[in-house]
Amino acid sequence: MTDAAPHADREPGRPGALANQVEGYLLWQARVAEAEERARAFTEPLHWLTGAQREEIEQHYVRDCLVRARADLQRVADRCRALRGEYEERYRHLRVRCVTCAVAGIAVAVAAALLLTTVAAHR
Repeated sequence: MTDAAPHADREPGRPGALANQVEGYLLWQARVAEAEERARAFTEPLHWLTGAQREEIEQHYVRDCLVRARADLQRVADRCRALRGEYEERYRHLRVRCVTCAVAGIAVAVAAALLLTTVAAHR
């Protein structure tokens, strides 16, 4: 895997790059909205909070949720890159084995054909 591979989807000339960026943006905005909703639900039963306290707690809750979400996404992305590298390596080995088997098969077929023509010529 090359150094550019992890960022290949971000290359402007690559097909689907814009769609991937838009999808990522929309997914992150959905995560932000979910964190804000959960923060409001968290502070709702705390009636004794002042408006400023409620807002501060909600902001902290949202910030914490987003930091955790970013860390989760980073772990998933890292694992995806690792798996991609593993699969690329496995498929490279498989291609080498297939080419080797094909070349060996052709060599055996050619040798058999030469042997048969030699045997037929001596009869």
